[in-house]
Amino acid sequence: MFYELELKTHVRVSPELFNLELKDAIHTQLAKDFGNYVSKELGIVVLVSDIVEIGEGILIPGDGASYYDTTFKVYTFNPQLQEVLLGRISDIQEFGAFMEMGPIDGMIHLTQVMDDYVSFSKSNVLTGKESKKLLKFGDKCKARIIAISFKDPTNPKIGLTMRQPMLGKVEWLELERNEKNKK
Repeated sequence: MFYELELKTHVRVSPELFNLELKDAIHTQLAKDFGNYVSKELGIVVLVSDIVEIGEGILIPGDGASYYDTTFKVYTFNPQLQEVLLGRISDIQEFGAFMEMGPIDGMIHLTQVMDDYVSFSKSNVLTGKESKKLLKFGDKCKARIIAISFKDPTNPKIGLTMRQPMLGKVEWLELERNEKNKK
């Protein structure tokens, strides 16, 4: 799920940013500090969107920078267990597929792709043995989050499934819906 959060922190504005307007200098520093920031509490910071308030600056002897208490807004992606997401297949491997879900990819293990025996071909396509369904790079899919790990904060892991009703490749879902409407 995407969230807009309001945060407060001390921002160190280094002397090389003094040529900018204060708000621009703080925004530049926050973008550096929070770009690719990942935590279990916030999720993945996608963007520093706005500076809400800048407190009075202070100088620390021996440090050429200035410091400001700053309140600002960020957009984050914080995946939740059981959340259903729409994404695109970004890679296919022998063990499964990776689905791009905004700022991060989730992994769909081979056993979670569909209710069928799935085989991997050298052309990077996953194929259902009986259903003949194909999953390839770029396919648009709906998947449910079944596992989340922030054990390594620089590389969070998201486990996905498409083996439940109303999940899978969007084309498969449209075909199923059309078949039900014909009955």
